[in-house]
Order: sequence, then C-alpha cells, then structure tokens
Amino acid sequence: MKISILGIGYVGLVTGVALSEVGHTVTCIDCDLEKINQLNRGISTIYEPGVPELLIKNMNQGRLYFTCDIREGLADNEIVYIAVGTPENNDGSANLQYVEQAARDIGANISRDTIIVTKSTVPIGTNARIKALINEHLVNRCTIEVVSNPEFLREGSALYDAFHADRIIIGAESEAAAEIVENINKPFKTTIFKTDLLSSELIKYASNAFLATKISYINEISNICELIGANVEDVSVGMGLDQRINSQFLKAGIGYGGSCFPKDIKALVHMTNSLNYQFELLESVMNVNCSRQQILLNKVKRRIGNLNKKKIALLGLAFKPNTDDMREAPSIMIAEILVAEGAVVTAYDPVAKENAEGVISRLVNYSDSVIEALTGADAALILTEWDEFKSLDLRILNEHMNEGILFDGRNCFSLEQADAANIEYHSIGRKSVIQDPVLS
Repeated sequence: MKISILGIGYVGLVTGVALSEVGHTVTCIDCDLEKINQLNRGISTIYEPGVPELLIKNMNQGRLYFTCDIREGLADNEIVYIAVGTPENNDGSANLQYVEQAARDIGANISRDTIIVTKSTVPIGTNARIKALINEHLVNRCTIEVVSNPEFLREGSALYDAFHADRIIIGAESEAAAEIVENINKPFKTTIFKTDLLSSELIKYASNAFLATKISYINEISNICELIGANVEDVSVGMGLDQRINSQFLKAGIGYGGSCFPKDIKALVHMTNSLNYQFELLESVMNVNCSRQQILLNKVKRRIGNLNKKKIALLGLAFKPNTDDMREAPSIMIAEILVAEGAVVTAYDPVAKENAEGVISRLVNYSDSVIEALTGADAALILTEWDEFKSLDLRILNEHMNEGILFDGRNCFSLEQADAANIEYHSIGRKSVIQDPVLS
C-alpha cells in the first residue's frame, strides 16, 4: 500500500523502515529540513542497530521517501500514520500540540478517502479528538477513519521488535478500517488483536505501567535482599521461573528511564486524577524509581566518605544500552549530585557523549575509552549495561585506578567474577565483595 508517515522521530523512522521492508511504499514527512536532507542522503537520524542498512536498502529500491512538503507527502496516499512526539507537560500530562497540528495538516491537505493510523502514544479519547480536528479542517470532500495502532518498540532493539512483535494492537470504530490496517501488518506474522479505540489507547499505557511496576517491585525486593544478605539475582531467577510472572523486567538496578516509561506513567496518573481516581500503586512505582539513583550514591558516600576532589568514573550515560537516548537517564541525576558535592567526574559512553553534553553539567569531563575514564579514579560506577562494560576484564581496575572500587548499578558481573579479579565490588541487592587486605 501507499503510506505516509507524519513525524520522523524514533517511532516514525523505525516504522517507516519496517513498513517499506515488508513491501509498502512509504513517504516520511517532517518539518525539520535538516533531518530530511540527512535522511535523503541515506544517513539515519537516530542511533538504532539495523536502521541505517534498511534505510539505504529501501531507498535504493524505491519504497522509502522523505520530504518536508506535506502536500506532496500526502498526495494520493490512502493511509496516513501519525508518529509525532507527545512530550510531557509540567503537570505530567501529555502535550498534544504536535498531534493536533498533524490532524489539522492532514485535514487541509488530503484529497481522497483516508485511514489515519495513530502511532503516537496519546491519552484516552485522543483519537476521537484527531478525527474531529481533521473533519473540521477538511478542504476536500472525503471520508476519514481513525485507527489506533500503538507502538511497543524498545530503544536499542526497536527494529527487532518491529519484525518480532509479541502482538499488534488495532483499535477502531470501523471494522473495514481495522481490516485494512490488519492487512498492512500481516507481513509481520504475529498475533493481531483488534479492539475499540479507547481500549487500544489504554493498552499502551497499561502495558508500560505494568512493566515499570515490575522494575520498581524488584528494586524494592533488592533493598530487602541487602538487609538480610540474600541475592536479588537468585530471587529474580526463582520468581521468573513461574510462568505467571516470567523473568523479563525483573532486573534490579538504578531505575528505568527513557522516552516512554517515565512520561507514560505520569500521563496515566494525571489522567486518572482527572477522573477523580488516585492510582496509588503507580504513584508508589514512580517514587521507588526516583529513589534508585540516590540509593547508589549513598553506597558510594558510605564507602568513599567526603566526595570533594575525589575522581569518580562513570561508565555509561544513556538510559539503556544500544541507544544514545539521554531522556530521563539515571546518569543525569547521579552526575549532577556528584559534581555538586565536589567530585571530579569523568564519564565514558560508547555513543551518547554528544547528547549527554546537552543535559549534564558542563563540569563533567568526557573520555574516549574505558581505560581513560578509569585512570586515576577513586571509584567507578556502571550506569549503563553496555556489552563493552559487561565484557571488561575487571583486573584492569586495579591496574588503572587509585583503588579498584566498582559500584555496579546494573549488576553486570557475578560476585565470583569480582572476587576473582581481586577488586572491591558493590552491586544492587547482593552482598558486597570486600578483599581481605592480608590476602590481597
């Protein structure tokens, strides 16, 4: 089919690449001329494994196009995806200005009957608002249907998720429109679940909120593990073997971040508040998550003492591996507090340096390698579980640091690995590894 996509950010670009790869002709539209020029040169505007290769492949095969001209981009296309951002307002609600502008632009520029597919994460009732806005701004006589098709892409593995989705959700008022969107997605060969618009909108928020709840839950369990001397990794495995629970998102650490979980949970809580319903569980989930970075910092201060002029190496800045996304990254708060307490902070991340420089204190120094960051450090903190860090020979810490003291916020190593490397190792929800100075 001939498809247009409005908004070429993370979701829009991955969606465009994936749809073109399964045979659709896709025109991607964005008002950012610099971004469009870069994409037309075959250069991806996001860091996401696999996207650059499929971008070039489908452009060369004439299935993927980019333009700033909305009239040209919508011309004669029967399906229009909305994939613009819905950033967070100060009160936690979703900012719908870009979605509403997209609706106005669609109404002013389409010239045939069209199905509008909403990929953007939007509050309950937004698709009805989109339909009303489009009809209000229609210039040509045509019929529109609006379909909710929320995305469930994980940054760092988004392209894999597009082709190996657990399910595809389609919410619609019109069965005919739902069937057309179902046919668009059949090449992805996964379960397609059709429902109404409101339920589809809620499924997205409910899913993210539940996954975030699992993360905060296991982080609370990790606190108990530290108090009694248990191992949270073993607890997670034991829980995850129960098929009703499973092991995904039961990884203790320093909290979730990124563009989805924090924003979506706040938006859901804001929405329930507007319904005069207090979602106490999710409020607790957010509170637990906000405490995680301070818990790691407390470990550092208990061990190191006064941080003034102590050199601290931060390994990883992005909120998760395989992305350069710094939105709501735990590293931001950790770096800012360390700097405020007088520490000399040196950071290394394989890809997120440029984005980090825009959101973290200018007093943070950046290194080009792990070794450079560790050299002369009094302590090192792992904040992102990049494979580069997980495969480190821990013996290099004693070789390059003032003392081989590692605070692992992501539990990248086993206690046995730390002990064998003769380093001091503090992790989340597990006993610390302290070397006997006599034997060392």
